[in-house]
Amino acid sequence: MLRIALSPTKDMDLEDLRIALLNYIISKKIDEELVIRIDDANKNKNIEGKDKEILELLNLFSIEHSRIIYQSENIKYHQKLAMQLMTQKKAFSCFCSDTKLDELKKSAKEEGKSYNYDDFCANLSNEIVLEVNAAFTVRIKRPIDNIKLIDSLNGEFNYTPNDIDSFIILNHDKTPTAEYACAVDDMIFNITTVINKKEDILSAPKHIHIRNSLGYEKEINYIHLPTIQNKNIGKNNSLSSVKCLIEEGFLPVAIANYLVLLGNNAPKEIFTLEEAVQWFEIKNISKEEVVFDFEKLKTINKKHLELIDDLRLSKLLGFADADIGKLGKLFLTNASTLNEIKEKLNLIFSKKDLCKNFEDESKQIIKCLKEAPHIEEFNEFKKYITQNTGLKDNSLLKPLRYLLTKKEDGVNLSDIYPYIKNYLGEIIK
Repeated sequence: MLRIALSPTKDMDLEDLRIALLNYIISKKIDEELVIRIDDANKNKNIEGKDKEILELLNLFSIEHSRIIYQSENIKYHQKLAMQLMTQKKAFSCFCSDTKLDELKKSAKEEGKSYNYDDFCANLSNEIVLEVNAAFTVRIKRPIDNIKLIDSLNGEFNYTPNDIDSFIILNHDKTPTAEYACAVDDMIFNITTVINKKEDILSAPKHIHIRNSLGYEKEINYIHLPTIQNKNIGKNNSLSSVKCLIEEGFLPVAIANYLVLLGNNAPKEIFTLEEAVQWFEIKNISKEEVVFDFEKLKTINKKHLELIDDLRLSKLLGFADADIGKLGKLFLTNASTLNEIKEKLNLIFSKKDLCKNFEDESKQIIKCLKEAPHIEEFNEFKKYITQNTGLKDNSLLKPLRYLLTKKEDGVNLSDIYPYIKNYLGEIIK
């Protein structure tokens, strides 16, 4: 079983989505169940409604799953297993104050050493522990031996007991820490493969140590993906948010395409998730950090817009007419997102002023079109206006273009007309 673990404390970002997509692809490839886990154990940091937003986004990307798990529903198990560790002397109560811990961290920094807890509370007798009337956390004792981590992408790592440390598994309020809850949940739900960010690789040996301490011997296949460097973040922080990219007018299929393509030796540039399942191999992913290029995403999005069904595109643009989808594709020479196409369509259907320097001509054309019959061909359309107004050449085409598109240049009117001829009553108001 594989799991997509997402936190309701923030927007889903590009790295979150990339991990979700690869979980989906691998689960399909090896025919294993995929579950979604909402890591909501820290109630104080959860954002109301963020879990629903996450699930809606995963649905938008057509990421199929068998069930949804809320981590907060397992807190009793987390606490019960922590008590088991304490009973077995594998974990202990820690009464150290934040001030004391800050002193230890400061001292380690001044000595140029990595911070490690000094295990002061690990050595307290049962009598002393019973006498202490103060809030405490629960720490798991550091391992005796090294912890070996085998990562399918990055190879083998060995972590010393000090690398792991005696870390906190239950907070003062007895809620589980993120690392402890994650390790226990992966054990409870028999997770076989975990995909995570490379920057979080030190969490994996801690998870292994927790499960080893609980007597769980089954190995989990770990894959830690290289970091995504977003070179556009300085210009616009929203470009790291999946929700914001959707709102910007990017297609989910295009975003998924680009995130799977990033740092991957793919057989082709444009593909769907279903196609990726056929050829995807973890070994083909680069171990080096990758750069998210907003312009590259726009290029990929444009190609998917070109491929999308005309009626489907029309509905995404707020219509239900394949002709509007075809019209939208005409604008892809200068547009690459749904929003950019919508801007051009909105101009067509907006109320327009009279064309500058052609005010009289504009009035004549408007009057003529309000009385015009349905005309199939553009040349016949022009001919009809000329016959009824006497306008031709620039005196006709300049104001006519403006009245139909609210632009003085762009796609040829002869190309646009076939798709707007049924809407002239709405366009010429």
